[in-house]
Amino acid sequence: MTASKSYTYVSPEDYLAGEKVSPFKHEYRYGEIYAMAGASQAHVTITLNLATLLRNHLRGTGCKPYMTDMKVMLNRSNIYYYPDIAVTCDERDRNPAADLIRYPRLIVEVLSPGTAALDRGEKFADYRTCETLEEYVLINQQRVSVECFRRNSEGLWVLYPYSQEQEVQLASVNFSCAIEDIYEDALPDATSNPS
Repeated sequence: MTASKSYTYVSPEDYLAGEKVSPFKHEYRYGEIYAMAGASQAHVTITLNLATLLRNHLRGTGCKPYMTDMKVMLNRSNIYYYPDIAVTCDERDRNPAADLIRYPRLIVEVLSPGTAALDRGEKFADYRTCETLEEYVLINQQRVSVECFRRNSEGLWVLYPYSQEQEVQLASVNFSCAIEDIYEDALPDATSNPS
């Protein structure tokens, strides 16, 4: 969740060195650094709910989900994002000492009012450059709505929208759950709010 950006070019190496000692997270895109803002209770609850469901589902499969503090590197070290959830199934990402992954299969962003346009636009365009990415999921934190963009066999991104009382399917990791499980304790009366 980007709050503000710097206007001075910073090399990827300097960004990574600074990020190791910074008390705050920053995203990086082509030499510019963007400070990350805090999150609402709904945002954090939704992220935790889905990450927990994915962790339980993926245990023993070779795939591993990460939450908010794991950087994803894109485009040969010119872009670093902190998605809300990233799942990698690639052996090249299996280094317990690493502080980033390069080969995500699934990326999830929980939309915030201040970052929704960025998540739908610039970030999605950047994520589409990642050859290993199969699904990009956007979760609305204000109402029950999940949008799953899935890369098809022709390389085109197809939207699969989910709303109230539906089962969310994440084909990239062979996962499904009731949409209400994602929103548990995140919205007042989530099962009765119109989508």
